[in-house]
Amino acid sequence: MQRVETITALQRLADAERSAGRRIALVPTMGALHAGHIALVDAARRCADRVWVSIFVNPAQFNDPADLENYPRTLEADLEACEVAGVDQVFLPGAGEMYPPGCETRVEVGALADPLCGASRPGHFAGVATIVSKLLLAAKPHVAVFGEKDYQQLALIRRLVRDFGFDVEIVGVPTVREPDGLAISSRNVHLDPEARRQATALERALAAASSEVAAGECDRDRLLAGVRREIAKASLAEIDYAELRDAATLEPAPATLAAPSVLALAVHFDPGDPKRGNRVRLIDNCVLHPQHNREDSPS
Repeated sequence: MQRVETITALQRLADAERSAGRRIALVPTMGALHAGHIALVDAARRCADRVWVSIFVNPAQFNDPADLENYPRTLEADLEACEVAGVDQVFLPGAGEMYPPGCETRVEVGALADPLCGASRPGHFAGVATIVSKLLLAAKPHVAVFGEKDYQQLALIRRLVRDFGFDVEIVGVPTVREPDGLAISSRNVHLDPEARRQATALERALAAASSEVAAGECDRDRLLAGVRREIAKASLAEIDYAELRDAATLEPAPATLAAPSVLALAVHFDPGDPKRGNRVRLIDNCVLHPQHNREDSPS
């Protein structure tokens, strides 16, 4: 497994791979790798000849300095995980490489960045769009792979690629979960045992809403009320947002669901133990598919 630290070196390697007719898949990460990241690597392997992973904790997407400081950094374990997973190359740039002195250019992405995480984390998605653009230009991949757990991020990146005409395929990979249903996240390590137990409320709320929609429920407000009741059972939880949005545009879902809608959640958990630092913010989502009345469908 090769390690590269500069954009120039990475671009030279990308040019050589492309000249040889080999497909490159890039898996952008901020490190602290877990089973969810390895699922991205596995998906990348299925659609390319070479799998590259980038590890860079991007300061531009943190609106809270404490969140940036507390983000887990486990480089040696990350490199070992990449080796075991069969990654061909790891890109390890420093902050000065990705944001050289005097760097002033940022990528804004419009309305997709405004709701959900964008509302509670100002500037976050401009930071995401900027670093993803830089990584795509540096690695020149044929495919870039992202997790569906970050639903808004994935939608934004797809829009970015479409609007700028990047010659890359964006692949989304379903959320990987723990046996009890909790979505795997680098932030889970900050939960104390009780908060970790209660954090499964997110998945239970999603599952309950999915069951209701499968049974014919299409009323947006009733669905969201049920979600909030389920999360309220977790005493350490505080909802940041629980919203239903159009799965394609992220516009607010209508009062009666008629098209695929993403149920998006962000919930803060008090870690209980002060030594573990600040509250932990977890996100999760699922796409709901309203059941249409068969009598209204043409025969």
